[in-house]
Amino acid sequence: MEKAVKPNHIGRKIGRIRELRGMKQETLAEELGISQQAVSKIEQSEKVEDDKLNQIAKVLGVTKEGIESFSDEAIFNIIGNTVTNHDNSSLLCFQPNFNPIEKLVEVYEENKKLYERLLKAEQEKITYLEKLMKEK
Repeated sequence: MEKAVKPNHIGRKIGRIRELRGMKQETLAEELGISQQAVSKIEQSEKVEDDKLNQIAKVLGVTKEGIESFSDEAIFNIIGNTVTNHDNSSLLCFQPNFNPIEKLVEVYEENKKLYERLLKAEQEKITYLEKLMKEK
């Protein structure tokens, strides 16, 4: 049985890479200086001009060749090969390598110090303004 060959649909690849980057069509359009509808049309096109493809690649943070050779299968292979526990449940269970409570306390302390610095700066402003008022 002969395997069907998928066409090299550059537009779909651009759309998929954009989605994987968490980027909306509007954002890509803004970066390229075109409309969202133009981005949609590009993503529906089987071929894209080389200079436009280079611009898109730059915005997406990949190379032109990266777009041309992109495949979902390769992404799944990379994910599958980098997961240490090869059962599917490991993809659903995230084990942070830090204690979230400790991180929360650390952020709280940083915010407290920032607040104290802001308060001190405001007190210094008040003192300075009172000094200026007394001089007049």
